[in-house]
Amino acid sequence: MNRQIFTLANQLTIFRLVLIPFLALAILNRAYGWGLAVLGAAALTDLLDGMLARGLSQRTPLGAYLDPIADKLLLSTSFVVLAIERNLPWALTVLVLGRDVLILVIAGVILLVSGFRPFPPSVYGKATTTAQVLTVMVVVLAEVFAEPWLLGTKQFLIWLTAALTVLSGLHYAWRTGKMLPEIPPAA
Repeated sequence: MNRQIFTLANQLTIFRLVLIPFLALAILNRAYGWGLAVLGAAALTDLLDGMLARGLSQRTPLGAYLDPIADKLLLSTSFVVLAIERNLPWALTVLVLGRDVLILVIAGVILLVSGFRPFPPSVYGKATTTAQVLTVMVVVLAEVFAEPWLLGTKQFLIWLTAALTVLSGLHYAWRTGKMLPEIPPAA
């Protein structure tokens, strides 16, 4: 287990987890420049940990679990603190978090009941995550640089993120329902 933790890729993922409270504090203190810097560092570690895991053959079971958890925690925290500061609508934040909780509960129940693990992301899920990341980045950018085009882009991304969140949630439910008969019962 120690070799898994101390790979460079996993250390970068752990560092991304450590950045989360700093991001939250920066936004809650309206230090958006610092928040933007923390988001940039988090994005860089996310890019580098994936490249290093593949390039240095450092893929580990721990990293496979830890990386998406770090990404989800970073995004979820961002949406909550931006909603607290009234930079994002609460309705969008509840929609984003509600979809993630629903997916987590369904996957957890299926895992417990059948031991079935593979839940590969769909193209809609990846598009949703991309829209969510862009929304957070543009919202923070709009607070640092009050440019009219950023405010328009922010509004567009809020609506796009809401639509993709609903679409990917419905697709996930449909895909899971279609897969259920094929999932073997637990032994």
